[in-house]
Amino acid sequence: MTRRSIRLVALVVTCLSAAVVAQGAMTAPRTGTAADVPEAPPRAGITVATESARYGTLMAWHPNGSRLYYADEHTKYFDVDPVAGTAATVEYTATDTIHTEGPTCRDPPCARNLVERTNLTTGETEVIRARYDHTETAAEWHDHTRINDTHIAIADMVADQVLLVDTATGLTEWRWDAQNAYPLESGGGYPGDWTHLNDVETLPDGRIMVSLRNQDQVVFIDPDSGVQSNWTLGRDDDHAVLHEQHNPDYIPAERGGPAVVVADSENSRVVEYQRENGGWNRTWAWADGRLQWPRDADRLPNGNTLVTDTHGGRLLEIAPNGSVVWSVGLDHPYDAERLGTGEGSAGGPSARRADLASRGSPAASPDSSAKSDRDTVVAVVKLLRQVVPSRWLNALYYVAPVWMGVAEAVATVAGAATLLAWAVLELRWRSLPVGLRLPVYRSSTGRDRDGAEPAADGDGVDHET
Repeated sequence: MTRRSIRLVALVVTCLSAAVVAQGAMTAPRTGTAADVPEAPPRAGITVATESARYGTLMAWHPNGSRLYYADEHTKYFDVDPVAGTAATVEYTATDTIHTEGPTCRDPPCARNLVERTNLTTGETEVIRARYDHTETAAEWHDHTRINDTHIAIADMVADQVLLVDTATGLTEWRWDAQNAYPLESGGGYPGDWTHLNDVETLPDGRIMVSLRNQDQVVFIDPDSGVQSNWTLGRDDDHAVLHEQHNPDYIPAERGGPAVVVADSENSRVVEYQRENGGWNRTWAWADGRLQWPRDADRLPNGNTLVTDTHGGRLLEIAPNGSVVWSVGLDHPYDAERLGTGEGSAGGPSARRADLASRGSPAASPDSSAKSDRDTVVAVVKLLRQVVPSRWLNALYYVAPVWMGVAEAVATVAGAATLLAWAVLELRWRSLPVGLRLPVYRSSTGRDRDGAEPAADGDGVDHET
């Protein structure tokens, strides 16, 4: 094959790859505006969801599936909860990233974390609590929970603490520090993203349940005595139980518990563990070929489970028999609530009481709501899961543009590989037919190493071939 033909093939492959990527970018279904939020299939009750990365959004749908509310004032939105005694008011945590140096941020980027309350019908919004933090990295408030009319508990990620705050006085009345219970060698690197404390929930008996993502653990805290180690679910790096989980929800004894349903994120599944004989036994697990990095799973009163499939790009509702009975596509969902079912959909039964059927694994078949190219996506994801660690794969999903599907990803890799190979060939073709024999000597006096005058080229270097 001649050099000219090689160059022609390389040029064609590069141009085709660029065209595929450009087409994907230009025909992306969403641009992060209210008009781009899809309508949902009809479902009883208002459904609320947040997005936290590619788009920072808070959105809601009427029971008939039409759009009720949309907001994108903040960089990221995280946990959202209904406000008791209201029909359509929610509280949520959000983060604003500050990129400009100023009095609130000496060394950008920084973060402004806040808890807000919004009436989804009127749009009226009230700031409940706000604080500036010196860094953006692992500094968000991913969750808060309402204790009573004047007190909230906050999952303070940057300090690896749980705070009990009086919103009327602004005083922090109680705090739990993860350093009191865990060595710095555990979890992620300290002082960076050490625990990634991403969830806090108060239990009916007054205890506090906390998710330490980087320790792969859900822990139970007595406000007076600290961590109840015999109740801890999971163990650092024991990924068969949990792997960097999100948003555990507690099911009390009166609803078939004690049990915890949790988004087992890096294992790409949702699971439930039942408290039995002083330990935890897994009683339910669900996954399909599309589920990738779920970050919320709520048990509804009818026994269904509402799930946010972050990298699968959807909200979905799973029936007791394991089938998907409702789904809506979103780019990067974080948390979801079905209003009227309590905080964290607190009215749902345990998997054992509801006789839930476990389903599949990350290699199972996709659901019927999949996109037209989803079979190809599933096949690629299956292959990648065999050769790429889950954490790396999810990191790649996290940074990829929202419009990049399988075709665009393949085109990007093909184009980049072609350009690299082309560049290497061009360098080889243009290299001079001169070899070097070491050592190479240079004389500062104009004479060679033996005292002779330099050769005719006069550059003071011994040229040896």
